[in-house]
Amino acid sequence: MTAILTVLALLAFAANSLLCRMALRGGAIDPASFTSIRLISGAAILILAGAGMPGKAGESELGRPRSWYPAAMLFLYAAAFSFAYVSLTAGTGALLLFGAVQVTMLVSAMRQGERLGGWQWAGFVAAVAGIVYLVLPGLSAPSPTGAVLMATAGVAWGLYSVRGRGAADPLGQTRRNFMLTIPMVAVLALAYGSTLEVTWRGALLAVISGAVTSGLGYVIWYRALRGLSGVTASLVQLATPVLAALGGIVLLAEPLTGRLAVSAALVLGGIGLAVAMRPAPR
Repeated sequence: MTAILTVLALLAFAANSLLCRMALRGGAIDPASFTSIRLISGAAILILAGAGMPGKAGESELGRPRSWYPAAMLFLYAAAFSFAYVSLTAGTGALLLFGAVQVTMLVSAMRQGERLGGWQWAGFVAAVAGIVYLVLPGLSAPSPTGAVLMATAGVAWGLYSVRGRGAADPLGQTRRNFMLTIPMVAVLALAYGSTLEVTWRGALLAVISGAVTSGLGYVIWYRALRGLSGVTASLVQLATPVLAALGGIVLLAEPLTGRLAVSAALVLGGIGLAVAMRPAPR
C-alpha cells in the first residue's frame, strides 16, 4: 500500500509542475494569483472531504505556534515555486527544487540517526546523475532571483515533508495546514493587488492544482510518509522531474528523445537500487 500511495503522490507532484508551467508560461495567470487560488482551492476541497468526520485531537491546536510551522512551510513552498517558474526553465527549476529537497531531507534524516549504506549512496548518485543528464543540454546560468526562490521552495517542501512523517491524521493535518495558509494568502494578494491578472483558463489550472494535485495529493503523501524512512522519502522524490518530463511529452507534445530515456533509466534505476538495497534497521 505504501508503494501505491507513493507513486500516486509523485504523480501529483509532477502534475503540479505541469499545471504551473501551463498557466504561467502561457500568461494565463500571474504567480501570486496562481499561489492564492491553489491554496484556497486546496483548503476548500479538504474541508469538504472532512465534512461530517468526527474531530480528532489537535483540532483545537490551530492557534498554537507548533501548528503554524508546517502551514508556513507549505505557503513558502507554494509561493516561491510559482514565482521561481517565471524566470526559470522547467529543467533548471526541477534540478534546483529537488536538489534542495534532497539536501534538506537527507540532513534531517541523518540528524535523526539514519545513514545511507553503500548501495544507497550508489543509487543516489545514479539518480542525481540522471537528473543532471536530463536537464544539462538546456541548462543555462539561471536567474539569481529565480534560483534562490526555487531553492527556497525546495527547502520548505523538504521541511514540510519531514514534519509530515509523524502525522497520525494525514487528512486532518493537511486540512489544518491549508486552512492556516489563508491569512498568508490574503497578505500576498494585498501585496500584489495592482498586478494580479487572471483568466478563466489560468484560474481553472490553479483550482485543479490546489484541489486535486495539492490538497488531495498531499494527504496521500503524508499517508505514504508513515511507511517510508526519511532517506527513502527523499530519494523517491527524485523521480518527479522525470515524471514531469514524460507528462510534457503526453500533454504538451514535447518530443521523446534518447536522452530522456537514458535519464529516466538512471533515475528510476537508482531509486530502485537505493530502496531495494537499504540497510536493515538496527
